[in-house]
Amino acid sequence: MTASFFDFIAAVAVALLTRRPPLLASLEESYRIGVKSLPILLVISTFAGTNLAVQGHDAFAPLGGQHLVGMFVALAGVREMAPLLVAAMVAAKAGTEMASQIAVMRIRQQIDALEVMAIDPHWLLVVPRLLGIVLVLPALTMISIFVFLAAAWAVAVAQLGLNGHAFLALATDVTEPKDLLACAIKALCFGVVICVASCFHGFSSRPGPDGVGRATNAAVVTSAVLCAAVNYVLSELLYG
Repeated sequence: MTASFFDFIAAVAVALLTRRPPLLASLEESYRIGVKSLPILLVISTFAGTNLAVQGHDAFAPLGGQHLVGMFVALAGVREMAPLLVAAMVAAKAGTEMASQIAVMRIRQQIDALEVMAIDPHWLLVVPRLLGIVLVLPALTMISIFVFLAAAWAVAVAQLGLNGHAFLALATDVTEPKDLLACAIKALCFGVVICVASCFHGFSSRPGPDGVGRATNAAVVTSAVLCAAVNYVLSELLYG
C-alpha cells in the first residue's frame, strides 16, 4: 500500500508538471469546494470562536486574567484551530466527494476506459481537484479566521462583559502578518494532503458499493491523520 501511494503521488506530479493543467475544470472544482463549503464553514467557525472565548474566560478567571481572552483566542485560533478546522471540514465534505466519485468511476471501469483511450486519468481526474482545492483553501482559512475572531469578540463583549477594545488590542498585538502567512502555508499543504489522500483511495477502491464506502471512510481517516501530522511539523518549522 505504501509503495502504491508513493507511485500515485509520482504519477500525479508527472501529470501536473508535464502537461498544461485543465484550467476550466480547476475553476469548477474551486467553486464546488469553496463556495459550496462556505455556509457550513461559517457556522462551524462561529461556534468554535464562541466556545473558545467562553472556555478561555473560564480558565483565566480564577487567576484574574480574564482580560487576556483576546490574546488566547487569537493565538489558539489563528495559529492552530482555524487551519485545522477548515481542513477537517473540507476533508469531510469535499474529500469524501472526491473519493466516492472516483471510486464509482473505478468500479464502473471508466478509469480503465480512459487509459485505453490514452487519456491520463491522473491529469483528468486528480489535477483539477488538486489545483481547485489549493486555490480555495487559503481563502476559506482567512474567512474562517475573521468569523472565528468576530464571534469570539461578540461573546466576550455581550456575554462575558469584557472590554471590546482591550480584546481587539490584545488580539492584534499577538497576531503578526507572519501568522496569516503561516496559515496560508498550512492551508496549501492541507489541501494537497486532502486531495491526494482522497483521490488515492478513490483510485484504489475495491469493486462494489462496499468498496466505495470503504474508500470514502479511508479518505477521511487518512486525511485527518496526515493533516494533524503535517500541522505539527509545520508548527515546529514556523514557530519552533
